[in-house]
Amino acid sequence: VQLQASGGGLVQPGSSLRLSCAGSGRTFSSSAVGWFRQAPGKEREFVAAIRWSGSSFYSNSVKGRFTISRDNAKNTVYLEMNSLKPEDTAVYYCAAGGYATVHSNTYDYWGQGTLVTVSS
Repeated sequence: VQLQASGGGLVQPGSSLRLSCAGSGRTFSSSAVGWFRQAPGKEREFVAAIRWSGSSFYSNSVKGRFTISRDNAKNTVYLEMNSLKPEDTAVYYCAAGGYATVHSNTYDYWGQGTLVTVSS
């Protein structure tokens, strides 16, 4: 499985942004996919994850603002981010694996990351 994350950019606080994670390989549609982020000087942290079935869960810091979804026909997972805050600034990574968890070391495949900057 190969992953390509895209959609990052510079936005103002309160804005919205949608990230995409395009996957290749015939097992992507049956894989769990997670989004993680890493801010400068901080450790990578869990953001959201979606199972192959479509069920999902979120970190408390983004719950109610971010929505993860998948389109298996397009082999793509999305992260819709609303009401963005400066503390959401980070490099966002998507990852795929057999199980949807909050732990980065349980994912087998990683995308290259896309930078999101929230600033006025």
